[in-house]
Amino acid sequence: MSMIHFPKNVLVQIGTYLEARKKELEARKSKIKKEDPFEDKTRLMDRASDDSEAQNKAGHERAEALRRQMDMALIETRKALTKIKIGKYGICESCGKMIDTDRLAAIPTAVLCLNCEKKKEK
Repeated sequence: MSMIHFPKNVLVQIGTYLEARKKELEARKSKIKKEDPFEDKTRLMDRASDDSEAQNKAGHERAEALRRQMDMALIETRKALTKIKIGKYGICESCGKMIDTDRLAAIPTAVLCLNCEKKKEK
């Protein structure tokens, strides 16, 4: 079976999009870190009330959850960029078939075809 590959000009466009997405995710992650109440070292010297500390803790937990989401999205984006470089972009990691272009248009970081994704979810 011969492997079908995306045209180079299409991969360049996808790569450009993914590079921009990576920069955007890194910037958002940095912004989230700056907004994390636990990053403010003066907080430790402040004898804040319990409710203020609880609010800081909730803000920190929110920031951590968002940072984890950004980390996962960055991993997926870097993985897709690597696949473009090595010529394996758009190939299902499970069955080895091409991932539908409509799926990749919606989710450029998809690593499974729709059939394999459905099997995984069951």
